[in-house]
Amino acid sequence: MDTTSATSLWDRVIATQPDPAWWLVIATGVVALAAIAPRGVWLITRNAITIAHEGGHGLVALLSGRRLDGIRLHSDTSGLTVSRGRPTGLGMILTAAAGYTAPSLLGLGGAALLAAGHITALLWGATALLAALLVMVRNAFGVLTVVVAGAAFVLVSWLTGPAVQALFAYGVVWFLLLGGVRPPFELQAKRRRGGAGDSDADQLARLTNVPAVVWLCFFHVVTLCSLLGGGRWLLGL
Repeated sequence: MDTTSATSLWDRVIATQPDPAWWLVIATGVVALAAIAPRGVWLITRNAITIAHEGGHGLVALLSGRRLDGIRLHSDTSGLTVSRGRPTGLGMILTAAAGYTAPSLLGLGGAALLAAGHITALLWGATALLAALLVMVRNAFGVLTVVVAGAAFVLVSWLTGPAVQALFAYGVVWFLLLGGVRPPFELQAKRRRGGAGDSDADQLARLTNVPAVVWLCFFHVVTLCSLLGGGRWLLGL
């Protein structure tokens, strides 16, 4: 790729695009909510949240200096990220705390990009993150789900016009913001029934001597505040 082509490609990525009409922004939010609220649908769409959840564990593990051995995504929407390093300390705490907060924080970052008009940057950035994640996935179902998600972003980025790209981008960000709220409530319900004894909150409790319920509250605060802030950006408030 020559310098001119590289410059043109970069200009395309950082260029701004017009926002869709406000009613379309609301419509994409309603569609995202419809993909989250019904339990039968959620059992399928939750796989996308699991991708973000485990990806958050993996990214923070690498950034904190840990060695990432692999990520597994399962058909029951659970997942597992395995990293090596000190079993205690700040790096391990940050890695454990990243999972439940990752979808909402990704949604918040996406909302900031959309508020600035960077729709193309969001789509290409998400594609790059999924490609990086794919390298670390260690089971067939995980590879399938990441490839399908990545293919959706590639097809929309290359084969559709600005209007469709905008609707897709807004739908994805709404989905992350809204979908990130539900897993902490599910974890809370499981713990109330005596399950999920080795959840992220319980691991954090053992690492920090801070009760798991405090970490659960932390997950709620991050996800709900991200929804509030990201929603305001998306709606232009």
